Amino acid sequence: MAEMSPSSHEHELSNVKKLLWGDDIKPDIFRRWSQGFYFSSSEPTALEQSEGGPCAILAPVQAFILKNLLLKYKDLSFREKVTSDMQNILLVNALSEILEQCHNQKYYIVFLNSDVNDVSDGLFSNHQENGVELEPTLFHEDFIFHENLRIHTFQNVEEVRKFYLDNIQLLKSQFGILVFLYSVLMTRGLERVQSDSSHDISEPLIDDTYGYGSQSLINLMITGRATTYVWDHEQDVGGLKLKGLEKQSQIGFITTMEHLRYCTVGSFYKNPIHPVWVLGSDTHLTVLFSTERRLVSPETKTDQAKRVFKHFDPDGNNFISSSLLQDVLQALDLVSEEAYVDIMRKKLDPENLGIILLNSFMDEFFPKEDNPMPDLFSIVHYNGLAQSNLDGQIRYRIGECVLLESDLRAISESNPMLTILQTKWPNIEIRWNELGTPSLN
Repeated sequence: MAEMSPSSHEHELSNVKKLLWGDDIKPDIFRRWSQGFYFSSSEPTALEQSEGGPCAILAPVQAFILKNLLLKYKDLSFREKVTSDMQNILLVNALSEILEQCHNQKYYIVFLNSDVNDVSDGLFSNHQENGVELEPTLFHEDFIFHENLRIHTFQNVEEVRKFYLDNIQLLKSQFGILVFLYSVLMTRGLERVQSDSSHDISEPLIDDTYGYGSQSLINLMITGRATTYVWDHEQDVGGLKLKGLEKQSQIGFITTMEHLRYCTVGSFYKNPIHPVWVLGSDTHLTVLFSTERRLVSPETKTDQAKRVFKHFDPDGNNFISSSLLQDVLQALDLVSEEAYVDIMRKKLDPENLGIILLNSFMDEFFPKEDNPMPDLFSIVHYNGLAQSNLDGQIRYRIGECVLLESDLRAISESNPMLTILQTKWPNIEIRWNELGTPSLN
């Protein structure tokens, strides 16, 4: 382990500060992000969020915690088994895994100079000037915070894990989330963050009006890459190559923004390796998970075919121009000689309408496989804001789901939970075990 002197990392930290907050840190937003990682007393494996804003960090961390719990316990019995020591290990393992996904050549772990570690008595107390007591100034505290940041460098993730376990108060203190966030950005590297995003970053990663984390920040936390978009691979939009996810993610992401047609979430996010998804509403991030592992699977040939077809159908119309058939076949390593393509074009477009439907294409080249997806399963929802839970107590909410055979979906704009889940399971119906539907906000 090596500690970098303030001068050696001052420039990098200054750039991270600007990348996160822009040119001017809003005092109220900085205060809302100034909280540590701590677990709820009512749900010992659930992180608690004090105020709006840092869910862009807390929800992905919670998702990795749940992923690791499900791998170990296979069911919800962990709710009664977790001790305070186990909480520390769960937290550190999740943070280390996120950093490992961002890893370049070294791990850069940001921490506060020991002189200001006791923030409850130091940073947010009153100050005097010429003997006159002054009200606390968050701008002044932001200055003190950034002036006292230091960096340890580590060569491997096991060293990071040991450091965090030995210094667990660093994560639980008032600036635990922020020092971890700075560690993620320093470990990924600012050049790589900018490269991830497909274009020069002009907007801060933390919205300077409302304090929400950007999609690039959410993607960085979930996948280790700060891509701006949530589709699979790259898409050509007006001649620009816009980057999405490069592979199936460990945990998933679905959002109500897709229901509103503001974005298209790709199969890598909808079908992650583990049955855990970060859910995005218009103002908040929560987490959905299940003990039913058949809800996710490695990408099948059918999944790949649908993904490739939709790449040539960026508007989501479920059809492509018949002139693109050869390109689709080539992308799937299928026979694509001109004579064969002409025959298949006439077969798939018998009325010569100039389009080929997704269903027709799949029926011809990828006959239906046995669907391993269960018709009945349970899901569990987490919301880290106490005020968004029943009686102000953070508790996992369990829902019983059924996938209907009908192709018709019951759209209900008054039920945002249902509409967001229908972007993943179009024909889903849910009955929650407790009164009322859990809140996404």
